[in-house]
Amino acid sequence: MSKPGAGRLEFSLNSTMESVGEVEATADKLAAEAGLDEDERFRLTMAVREAAVNAVLHGNDYDPKKLVKASFENTGKSLVITIADEGEGLDPERIPDPLAPENLMRGTGRGIFLIRSFMDEVHFRQLHPGTELTLVKHLAPPEGKT
Repeated sequence: MSKPGAGRLEFSLNSTMESVGEVEATADKLAAEAGLDEDERFRLTMAVREAAVNAVLHGNDYDPKKLVKASFENTGKSLVITIADEGEGLDPERIPDPLAPENLMRGTGRGIFLIRSFMDEVHFRQLHPGTELTLVKHLAPPEGKT
C-alpha cells in the first residue's frame, strides 16, 4: 500500500464503531506513507471517519448482519478511498444543507459537508442495497516535476 500503484488494500468489517476506528487508522497510515502534511492527514482521516460512521450508523444501522467494505489505494497521483455499506441507500441530493439557517441546529448533513470540504473529489454510487462513497485526495507532484 505504501508505494504508488502497489495495489489496493481491501477489507470488510462489522457494523461497529471499532470498525470505524480501524478504517480511520488505515486512512491515516495511507496518508502518512503518501507524504501528506499533518493538516492534510487530519482532513483526510476526518473525511474517512465521517464516511465510515455514516456507513455503520446511517447505512447499516449497526446491523450485525451487514458489513462495511473499505478499500484504500495510492495511485501515485491520488489517494482513493472507498467506503460501502449494505443499507437502504442514500440520495446525496436529499441531504439537507447544514449551513442553511433552518438547519443550523439540526444534526444532519454535517458529515457529508465535511467530506466534501476536505476531499478533492467525492462520488456516490447506489449499490442496491447500499451506498458506495469514493473519496479522492490528489497528491502534489514530486518537487521538480510537473
